[in-house]
Amino acid sequence: MSFASKVHELAGKMRALFEPTPLQHNLYLSQKYDAEIWLKREDLSPVRSYKIRGAFNAMSRQLEKNPEQASFVCASAGNHAQGVAYAAQHFGVKAKIYMPVTTPGQKIMKTENFGAEHIEIVLIGDYFDETLAAAKKDAHESGACFLPPFDHSDIIMGQATVADEIFEQLGGAPDLLIAGVGGGGLSSGLKKYFHARQEGIPDLYLCEPSGGRSLYMALKRGGLVTLDHVDNFVDGAAVARIGDINFDILKDTPLSMVRSIPENRLCATMIEMLNSEGIVLEPAGALTIDALKDLKPVIKGETVVCVTSGGNFDFERLPDVKERALKSEGLKKYFILRMPQRPGALRDFLELLGPEDDIARFEYLKKSARNFGSVLIGIESKAPDAFIDLFNRMDEAGFAYQDITDNDALSQFLV
Repeated sequence: MSFASKVHELAGKMRALFEPTPLQHNLYLSQKYDAEIWLKREDLSPVRSYKIRGAFNAMSRQLEKNPEQASFVCASAGNHAQGVAYAAQHFGVKAKIYMPVTTPGQKIMKTENFGAEHIEIVLIGDYFDETLAAAKKDAHESGACFLPPFDHSDIIMGQATVADEIFEQLGGAPDLLIAGVGGGGLSSGLKKYFHARQEGIPDLYLCEPSGGRSLYMALKRGGLVTLDHVDNFVDGAAVARIGDINFDILKDTPLSMVRSIPENRLCATMIEMLNSEGIVLEPAGALTIDALKDLKPVIKGETVVCVTSGGNFDFERLPDVKERALKSEGLKKYFILRMPQRPGALRDFLELLGPEDDIARFEYLKKSARNFGSVLIGIESKAPDAFIDLFNRMDEAGFAYQDITDNDALSQFLV
């Protein structure tokens, strides 16, 4: 039996847990990009991500081999944890779930809800790879079965059921398929399925957050790479090292097919989808839609499927997402102003503001000299060009200032 046939059979078994996630034609995006854009809504699975698929298959296969297996261990930034918790409840087994201490509270709460008395959650490690090491150590010492988040053939096969559903729902393969990539479970499953099916192989574009390009660097260097630093903002795809098995499947991917998605720009896409379509996506879930901005010339007139991989968004993060979105679109800037310490100086500055410039932050940092003070100012406007005009007026008026909007080192401490 071919890999594609096995995946199709597995997809049928998953109906015991949930119906196929919708494949929805999106008119808004189709008109915007002059293409037929379809969204594979993995954010609408029971655990609001595709991770339930791999967890179900890996746990099911292990129980088939060893019906007496009573305990499992996994490590996850959130979505794999929820999939394991849901599967543990379904099969009536115990699971110990390790999660980074930086995991959003919403994901922890949902994991607890899905697993109930069947799971135990352990928070450990600032980065996922530290969490993974702790989980593997526990499994080795306790004899529990370790369920990896992506680097396992059973996980890959489970995630490949996304591709089988796309093929069935669309009536064939799309021209282009866009997927996010972190550890590589989903992307390697998609690629392996369509290559095994051989009934139209779509161009597969893979999207990584700019702060975690483990696949791109591995492809560039011709072998697996562990990144020195990972930006955890896109927590569902922030992995320092892509999986061994996953990379073996993806190793012939052209570099041009692996897209880098800036975190701040991604936030603008999240806000856009929430406001225009009412779709709530976590950062990793919005990667594929954001990639359309770079692929617009390529996808014109084509049938495109974007896998929206997850919707586990903690709304406590919304202010940060909105802030990043405004900065990405050039609608908000922070700068340090050298303010003269004299009567009327503040009024002189305020008179330089345009009619749509709004002060969102104003804070004296310190008096750098007897006659001057340093002020942190945040300004929002309706158009990026408004800042060009404002800075020109400030230059003409003799105000000294420094734009720190894109200065991560200063912004980290001051904003």
